Amino acid sequence: MDEGEVTERGAHHVQSLERGLAVIKAFNADAAELTLSDVARATGLTRAAARRFLLTLVDLGYVRTDGKYFSLTARVLELGYSYLSSLSLPEVAQPHLERLSAEVHESSSVSVLEVPDIVYVARVAVSRIMTVSINVGTRFPAHATSMGHVLLAGLDDAELWDYLTRAKLDKLTAHTKSRPDELVSELSRVRRQGYAMVDQELEEGLRSIAAPIRDRRGRVVAAVNLSTHASRTTRESVEQELLPPLLAAARAIETDLASAPPSKARHG
Repeated sequence: MDEGEVTERGAHHVQSLERGLAVIKAFNADAAELTLSDVARATGLTRAAARRFLLTLVDLGYVRTDGKYFSLTARVLELGYSYLSSLSLPEVAQPHLERLSAEVHESSSVSVLEVPDIVYVARVAVSRIMTVSINVGTRFPAHATSMGHVLLAGLDDAELWDYLTRAKLDKLTAHTKSRPDELVSELSRVRRQGYAMVDQELEEGLRSIAAPIRDRRGRVVAAVNLSTHASRTTRESVEQELLPPLLAAARAIETDLASAPPSKARHG
């Protein structure tokens, strides 16, 4: 099949676009520079196909090369800028996160669901408590995060089933809920209590609590959380000391989103 043709997924699906995006996504913090062979291996493309896509991206200014190694340029940020600039959520949430973090002296974040991951759209870091740095745009698997549990709990049954059939529930630590049945049971509890706590499921030593952010229709469109180190807190202290201000921040963000013009209230 020619790379410009559609696939069996439907007349709308352009495989060449899918492959081009796969080439871009092959680069990350741990693989900032890749050879042609690296890209072919990461994407499953032939070396010839990978070379064509890479050189096209070079021509367009999204990739640079020294003849052997390829790396992304800052121009790739344009691909996400239109999406981020259309959102009011990050700018609405940021001052609330700053106040929340100043009050409780813990890092706070807002994320949205992009199955199978959560994507950070706003963040205030008080201290670094994970082995990896977290920035706007960082992704983590939804099943192992407090914000992911809140966002998954907000899905309807059909959407949740679709997630469970597509997601790979890797066991990242000894505490990670990696079986569909235990994850579904936890999500039911999150729906009932209105918040989620994840205790060292993403990384050992990391404890976090999250609350939903709802739109005008009551749909969960984002999540806000507080993260702390397990050595400094207990589950009980997190619920007693961090949950009330977290819920207050979530309601304040919702109020500001609801008061924004419809054209500015889009956030996912």
